[in-house]
Amino acid sequence: MKDSLKNRLNGLYVITDDSSGEVLFARVQAALRGGTRILQYRAKERSERERLTEARRLGELCRAAGALFIVNDDPHLALACGADGVHLGQQDMALAEARALLGPERLIGTSNRTPEQAATSARAGADYIAVGSIYPTGTKRDTVQVGLETLREIRRTVKTPLVAIGGIDREGAGDVIDAGADAVAVISAVMGDPSPALAARELALLFNRAAPWPRGRVLTIAGSDSGGGAGIQADIKTVTLLGSYAMSAITALTAQNSLGVRGVHPVPAAFVAAQIDSVLSDLAPDVIKTGMLYSGEIVSLVGRTLSEHGLAAVVDPVMIAKGGAALLERDALAAFGSDLLPHSFLLTPNLPEAEALTGLPVKTEPDMERAARRLQEMGARHVLLKGGHLAGEAVDLLLHGQTLHRLPAPRISSRNTHGTGCTYAAAIAALLSQGRPLPEAVSRAKEFVTEAIANALPMGAGHGPVNHFVAAKQLWHEQDY
Repeated sequence: MKDSLKNRLNGLYVITDDSSGEVLFARVQAALRGGTRILQYRAKERSERERLTEARRLGELCRAAGALFIVNDDPHLALACGADGVHLGQQDMALAEARALLGPERLIGTSNRTPEQAATSARAGADYIAVGSIYPTGTKRDTVQVGLETLREIRRTVKTPLVAIGGIDREGAGDVIDAGADAVAVISAVMGDPSPALAARELALLFNRAAPWPRGRVLTIAGSDSGGGAGIQADIKTVTLLGSYAMSAITALTAQNSLGVRGVHPVPAAFVAAQIDSVLSDLAPDVIKTGMLYSGEIVSLVGRTLSEHGLAAVVDPVMIAKGGAALLERDALAAFGSDLLPHSFLLTPNLPEAEALTGLPVKTEPDMERAARRLQEMGARHVLLKGGHLAGEAVDLLLHGQTLHRLPAPRISSRNTHGTGCTYAAAIAALLSQGRPLPEAVSRAKEFVTEAIANALPMGAGHGPVNHFVAAKQLWHEQDY
């Protein structure tokens, strides 16, 4: 039993904050939905009875989610509530004393700042070693920053699972994992976020960066393009060529070619739900990518799915085909704004779509920033506004939290641009599923779609598809895969 617990000492490690009661339970439950693998309960200011009551309920939530439950500092509480283990600071009960109390089957972790401390803890039988503070943090006044190099040195010194802690957020977590951490511990980065589920998911995805190929799993929920240039077909090509595993739920069949859409045959919402449920119940996608959802009923269904499962979704609000055919029913726009947009991890509209969603004119770069911030106010966690309809260079704006990234690229004169939006969003989804942070995933996906347009070959008499194969080949050649 002990070995099975130790094998789970990896991934996102969340420490509770000062929240209590139902607020605490709701935040923890959301964090667990988002991919938290280890939860540490810390509540020094509450009475012994209150802590026992909260700890027991938190333990139940963790067991239901398949996560480890650790109690901070107090082996007696860990024993009383049936926790999986206890975390001890340098000034807490000695490890040998805690082991005598808890027995051999429960986990014991210790806080460490130096390779010497870590080696001593390992020899004493610690099941995991917490190292920190990695970055500056305001959580504790007496915190000493040890930095990434100390983490690397400790990784070289001991084989015991390492938990990195202190000042870690989505910006620095990837470097911490690369330096040798098996788990990354955070507090405010998840517990203080307005959306603990998506905050946890964004961090949890980073652990895929060392997974074997195909790396990451993407479920695309979109329409089928019989011409093969866009929709489900473009998504599966993109995800597969970039090295991830693609799954699909088809929302509509289209009869189309390079000249345009001749007909749309919607899939009943109940069968779309059956496809999604089949995948979620067995294949555990890391990222969802949505495209043509067509009806308000399907839009609402997808929004509920994202909320219930805490999944990160790259949402491409496909509304109108290049030839002018409507790909989203008129009454579905309201459902998009109310039921899907608030659960979107990344929204990727072009300028006409941004105008339709916000009601704002979007003709210039300042207009783009204004629209991106409005979409964020409407509920999207992050927004990528694509500037392909602007004159001049092809500039996209990524609003990552409150940070704005400008992504310019030379404008390529080509009529073979069918499927660029689908391809771009699918590439982002694949790279996110591989453990790339969002700004890097978007930047690399932008390079990919630019190469795909530049190398597109004429196919058909109208707007031909982009060249997924050559673009992927180029990206694999340039990047360290």
